[in-house]
Amino acid sequence: MGRWWSDMNGTVRGFIVILAIAAIVFVLNLEGTLVSLSLILQIVFFLAIAVVLYMFWRDRMRHEIATWSDRSNRVFYGSALLIIADFAAYFWPGRNTVGLDALAFILTLILAGYAMWRVWRAERTYGY
Repeated sequence: MGRWWSDMNGTVRGFIVILAIAAIVFVLNLEGTLVSLSLILQIVFFLAIAVVLYMFWRDRMRHEIATWSDRSNRVFYGSALLIIADFAAYFWPGRNTVGLDALAFILTLILAGYAMWRVWRAERTYGY
């Protein structure tokens, strides 16, 4: 079995593994468990993104941003909070995330990111 399995095409082997997992889920009636696991993974993914962004801010950006003007600080941090709220609203469990909701999510993300980029660029340009 070992040589037959290792000589098999990698794509076919992957599909066999997926079919085996799907058969186990179907036979043992684990659909509810998969939904719960999916919800937990969405929350963990959201928290992981937040932790990485916090670490980046703490290590690199905090000291630089402290030298900016008050208006630039408010715009930059306000945009960051808007992006966090946008992600939280989009990935809220049980929400419909297609159509206009998805468009609003993308547009809010783009506009807030653009505001952050403009403030960063304005503060990094020294009038040359």
